[in-house]
Amino acid sequence: MSAGSQSARRFPLSLGDHTGMRRVLSYLPGTGLSSVIALAATFVSTLHGGPQFLYALFFGVAFHYLSHDPQTRPGIEFCSRTVLRLGVGLLGARITASQIAGLGWTTALIVIAAVLTTMACGVWLEKRLGMTRAQSVLSGGAVAICGASAALAISAVLPREKEGDRFTLMVVVTVTVLSTLAMVIYPLVAKLLHLSPALAGLFIGGTIHDVAQVVGAGYTLGHEAGDYATIVKLFRVSMLAVVVVVVSTAFKSQREQARKQQASDHTPARQPLVPWFLWLFIVMVIANSLHTLPKLIQDGLNDTSRACLVVAISALGIKTSFAQLARAGWRPFVLLLVETLWMAGGVLAAILLRP
Repeated sequence: MSAGSQSARRFPLSLGDHTGMRRVLSYLPGTGLSSVIALAATFVSTLHGGPQFLYALFFGVAFHYLSHDPQTRPGIEFCSRTVLRLGVGLLGARITASQIAGLGWTTALIVIAAVLTTMACGVWLEKRLGMTRAQSVLSGGAVAICGASAALAISAVLPREKEGDRFTLMVVVTVTVLSTLAMVIYPLVAKLLHLSPALAGLFIGGTIHDVAQVVGAGYTLGHEAGDYATIVKLFRVSMLAVVVVVVSTAFKSQREQARKQQASDHTPARQPLVPWFLWLFIVMVIANSLHTLPKLIQDGLNDTSRACLVVAISALGIKTSFAQLARAGWRPFVLLLVETLWMAGGVLAAILLRP
């Protein structure tokens, strides 16, 4: 009797453990597929050059037929959400408070103004291009802060829309292409205007979308310009935490309403105002600022962050198709192009008008 009672008490725990293990195992096929695609993208990018994110996205699109397969779908969803959030959170390991403080007030104000006005530009164009508020905020944040990484982070706190994933992919593709073009064109503009290394670094770091392209463009102008461009860019990346909190607050009611409509019991759990990956981002910045992270660990965290983001973009690529991207139309491209030109023109004007 006693043994039966003990067995009965153990049964729910065993069932729970079995269910949890089965759930973990269900992630493996999709996660493995996304990881292999990410490795292939990394290999091609290392061997031939070019944007790693864009390769991951295009390779993922080629496997779109597996996005609805019951074996791979759970892992693909896991990578496009949880792995994505982890990668964004670990971005904070790149940033220190001293780097931000070393920029000076003038440079900081120029960058802040560029970020805010670029996002405002997107909101202003919203109705004129027939876009939703969430789409304009997503595109503006991607251009203003750090390209694909910002797009993925902001999309994580926006309400779920019918075309949300497709639009996010469209933003990632377009912003990566524009960032690659800027990497080639902007150094030529800096040389044409005879900008000093510091001002050239401000222009490069304050306008190009992705970190990798900023580094590539900055160091083509010399070591000093490259260092300054990188620090300016990391300051923009540090603004991601503030922007995500503001966006999360602004869309909180819509997000919860969307979750309520999707929930079968109509009693969804309330989402936290500050998502967990943003707390991780802040903790990483603080730890890095206090120099508690050894160089080896910091490099490992940076590599892990990059790997998570590449895997997440691979998964997002699997979830879409070229036909779906084509159906997005010309409006998202025009929106991102205008925001890009606005930011570049604004920063350049501020540089040229400096006393």
